[in-house]
Amino acid sequence: MELQALPSRIGQVRRIVSAQLRYWHLDPLIDRAALGVTELLTNVHRHAQPDKTCTVEIELLLDRLMVSVRDHDPRLPVVEDAETFATCGRGLAMVAAVSESWGARPEGESGKVVWFTLPTPSSVRPATRPPRRAVADKPAHRFAEVAHTVDLRRPEHAPARSAVAG
Repeated sequence: MELQALPSRIGQVRRIVSAQLRYWHLDPLIDRAALGVTELLTNVHRHAQPDKTCTVEIELLLDRLMVSVRDHDPRLPVVEDAETFATCGRGLAMVAAVSESWGARPEGESGKVVWFTLPTPSSVRPATRPPRRAVADKPAHRFAEVAHTVDLRRPEHAPARSAVAG
């Protein structure tokens, strides 16, 4: 979704991300994903130039959730040590603390993407069943039939992307 990174919109995006994760049955990831996207959008609001326009994307991959924020500022973020009593400067450190991995990559003159990943809980990974035996008409030829399960919430060949308008 594309939006202006304004405080009122940041809360709205947090609610949209939470709703999408509920839809994907990824409730255990909601708090960490909401915190991470809030921090990344707050950085856009505070630091991005020339404007506050950005795009938020969430992708459900095979074993992880990826959340990314793209803005028009080509400057990459820098993690700095915040002073003990500072009221800001800890956002990326928090993203790093709650995520499996995070990073930033330039997109030429058009800006950058800052992203983080969260591992998906094993309960939502595609289930595997033991092979079922086929009933053979002829006892001399017995073949094992492998049941392939498909979890439509987790496509195997393409990332899932939210179609929720922002």
